Amino acid sequence: MRPLLLLCASLTLVASCKTSNSLDYILETAKTQCIAMDQRLTTETMPRTLQDGKIVDSNLRWWCSGFFPGTLWYLYDLTKDEQIKAIAINNTHKLDSICSLRTNHDIGFQVMCSFGNEYRFTGDTSSLAIIRAAAAKLARRYNPKVGCTVSWDNHMSFQCPVIIDNMMNLELLMKGAELFDCDSLRQIAINHANTTMKNHFRQDYSSYHLVEYYPETGEVNYKRTVQGFADETAWSRGQAWGLYGYTMMYEKTGDERYLTQAEKIAGYIIPLLPEDAIPYWDFNAPGTKNAVPLDAKGHPENYPWKEGDEVLRDASAGAIMASALISLSRNTKDKSLAKKYMKIAKKQIATLSSPEYFAEPMTNGNFLLKHSVGNLHGNSEVDVPLTYADYYYLEAIWKIKNNQ
Repeated sequence: MRPLLLLCASLTLVASCKTSNSLDYILETAKTQCIAMDQRLTTETMPRTLQDGKIVDSNLRWWCSGFFPGTLWYLYDLTKDEQIKAIAINNTHKLDSICSLRTNHDIGFQVMCSFGNEYRFTGDTSSLAIIRAAAAKLARRYNPKVGCTVSWDNHMSFQCPVIIDNMMNLELLMKGAELFDCDSLRQIAINHANTTMKNHFRQDYSSYHLVEYYPETGEVNYKRTVQGFADETAWSRGQAWGLYGYTMMYEKTGDERYLTQAEKIAGYIIPLLPEDAIPYWDFNAPGTKNAVPLDAKGHPENYPWKEGDEVLRDASAGAIMASALISLSRNTKDKSLAKKYMKIAKKQIATLSSPEYFAEPMTNGNFLLKHSVGNLHGNSEVDVPLTYADYYYLEAIWKIKNNQ
């Protein structure tokens, strides 16, 4: 079956007891939403979320500032709509000064989603200078004693924090190495992936959110799960970052260790998914079948869940997982696993394409997907649309359509 027909077939699956929207409807609605979104933005803002019924935008420094341009680039390539292309160019180049702004490890998200996709879909070589500068800036965050790029600066009490999210930003280093023949960028990415594989993962291949290192020695100080339910629980978006990151690193290096790591992470995640395949915000949160006690280490006293409450889902984690599983299905050597990964990914896309998750035109703050969770403990972005959920959702659709 051709990729586009396969995609259309996948969107006829029943998800969350509601029939998924058609691909044509999804793309037309996405165009309507993105055009309306662009019309309300300024030259200094990007979309972030919808909180308490009010639209929340970000400045250009916010770690998510590259996702809306990236969403537009995928939408352009899926539709070939010239208006969407023009909006994509405009929003990408809002970030022309990104390398001169105060940034952190997430410059990979900011630049690869925007300028990386502009270069991929248009061949515009003007993007290359920013990709080169951004890769060099990210490389300067590398601590050779630790073997990782450091995450936040002057954040809380951390000296040398490394979060699982950093795996996603290695793509910028690998792309920089490829484009500019710079082996040092490649080696930094490999060292980071290897150190993370050693220290971030438990025996069951679930991961901590954060590992704090002693910067002078590289030894581990402690391990935490900052945005999950408790320190020893599996925050679902963190598991998605790991799955995606190691799949990407296998694609970029051919190192079988990364493929095995991605398969092991998938093996942990898939049995824990609900019937509709959209993950709970934390796989061990109270109310899940693998819940930990309410007094688990790291649990704050003001956790809002109480017995009988429905456990929140995270559409953003589902979208990231779907995109990663599609790629993993193309790369695994095991044909039965390939079928399994693609089946789960298609079910996730189908569920996210149902009315329960996919917003009607001119609603939801002009975001595509509903029901994501940013940081529940911080009471920030809880059960709301998030810009990166839209990005990875369209990326997953694009991958199936283009057999990527």
